[in-house]
Amino acid sequence: MELKIEARNLDMRKGWQEKIEEEKGKIVRHYANLVLHLRVTLESTSNYKEGGYEVRLVAAVPNDTVVVKRQGEKVHPLLVEAFDILGLKLKEIVRKKKKHKSVKAQGAVLDGNSSGIIKRLFPIDSYGFIVTSDEQEIFFHETVLRDVAMDDLKEGDSVMFGVTEGEMGPQATFVRAAKM
Repeated sequence: MELKIEARNLDMRKGWQEKIEEEKGKIVRHYANLVLHLRVTLESTSNYKEGGYEVRLVAAVPNDTVVVKRQGEKVHPLLVEAFDILGLKLKEIVRKKKKHKSVKAQGAVLDGNSSGIIKRLFPIDSYGFIVTSDEQEIFFHETVLRDVAMDDLKEGDSVMFGVTEGEMGPQATFVRAAKM
């Protein structure tokens, strides 16, 4: 998981940095493949109270973004509260995905060749999404690319792929450039 920390209108304290790293570790342990990016913003605010602070967590998860904001007088308890709420929201996402999976028939896992179009690419982070003709989004990681490099793909390219049900939904088992 990529972590970005911003401090606005204040100097970052070592204790805050350590708490963010500790809380990030918990998120990675419990939701290792769910959170792709996490941005933590600490800001000194004038609209709350003299010396007030705002903590914002923005977590990018497949097909969604989770945002948590907390305001108060002390940063450390705000960090704890914000990360606790983020954990609850991530737990709910996992619960919904598991419920969705249990509704699907056991034999619904595709393993053959399907076709689709590259919808979104994140080459720096080595992943992307394919959209099928029935508008289903399929996650893929650079490691499943066959006969094509991540740098050679562009949004809108046609591809062939295999699919399986992953922890967070459908994911490609292989991706090849479609033959024209």
